[in-house]
Amino acid sequence: MHHLATALGGVLAGLALAIPVLARQQRILTKVRWMAHHDDVTGLPNRRLFLDRLRAALNDNIPTGVVLLDLNDFKTVNDTLNHETGNDVLNHVGRRLSSLAGPILAARLSGDEFALLVTGDRAATEAAAHAAWQAIAAHSIRVVNGDLHVTASVGHTHTHSHHSAVGPRQLLSQADSAMYEAKVTTGRVREYLPHRTPTVRSRARQQH
Repeated sequence: MHHLATALGGVLAGLALAIPVLARQQRILTKVRWMAHHDDVTGLPNRRLFLDRLRAALNDNIPTGVVLLDLNDFKTVNDTLNHETGNDVLNHVGRRLSSLAGPILAARLSGDEFALLVTGDRAATEAAAHAAWQAIAAHSIRVVNGDLHVTASVGHTHTHSHHSAVGPRQLLSQADSAMYEAKVTTGRVREYLPHRTPTVRSRARQQH
């Protein structure tokens, strides 16, 4: 009986040592998984997670809209101020987009390019696009160097704008085309329309 109690005590002691190690490993694994699907500057979902969610919505035949946003003259912020200030701006923009009302997933795709995945009809997507533009432009952003007035060019598209099925990358391409058209015209919000002649991207924009 004494030997059994001793053995049991050893097992319990081993478990007491192992549990914190396993818990720490689980936390590390959870963090690694989170980092693989989120942007490290804003904490928003990244391009991979955005595409996964968009692909899932299309597979389930859910009416879905895609909104792309590109900050106007953001390169000037990095060039004239610094990258830390640029990251502050990206953080503020990310928080404003993630606080938009409705079934909307906000993501940072790369650089100063953000995206919204909107669950709903075409009108809901258009409303989200205008709300996103307003959320960014309505108030200046406070940074260490002062207040910055930031605006964005916004393009959007929707699955119901087409007569045939479209894939995730095609929707992104359409929203991107509309976004660039907004950038070279109004600098505000444009919708992708299939019958409209696409605006040719400049070399500078292609390398952006």
